[in-house]
Amino acid sequence: MSKTYHLTTPLDDEITSKLHSGDIVYISGTIYTARDAAHKRLVDLLDEGKELPFDIKGAIIYFVGPTPPKPGDPIGSAGPTTSYRMDSYSPRLIAEGLKGMIGKGKRNEAVTDACQKHKAIYFGATGGAGALLGKKIESAEVIAYEELGPEAIRKLEVVDFPVTVINDTYGKDLYKIGRSQYEVK
Repeated sequence: MSKTYHLTTPLDDEITSKLHSGDIVYISGTIYTARDAAHKRLVDLLDEGKELPFDIKGAIIYFVGPTPPKPGDPIGSAGPTTSYRMDSYSPRLIAEGLKGMIGKGKRNEAVTDACQKHKAIYFGATGGAGALLGKKIESAEVIAYEELGPEAIRKLEVVDFPVTVINDTYGKDLYKIGRSQYEVK
């Protein structure tokens, strides 16, 4: 039976350990955006022993390349992008303290293993609902890699941003759970 939680960032082990695949979560606070090009740059910085453009400990990264905002809005449509493109980078960022990722689609075993080992969560956001998700974003500021355009790293302030726990700290995967419930054997 899934539960509903209202959480404020940053996250920690105590918070992530309470969450289970299928739980509904409303996130408020600061989250960061990054897609594959930005992820590569983050991992390159770590490899070079350099500081990241934001504190990754307890952070959530949203895999999104938002559209330009309409006048008066902080951001345009902000729907999730397919997460597997970040799979080669996510385990390293999780090991550095990343506690949450938001995207769509399944993750590979290295990511789910890292979630278990380091108590991180992979959240799913509803694809195709970018305009509605954008309404939950109160402010957006480019903080790194402006030259990447929509894929630049942004600091977002969100209120009640709706997500579902896909991969939890116990090795559970909502996609596998859901399929097993309806699969004809």
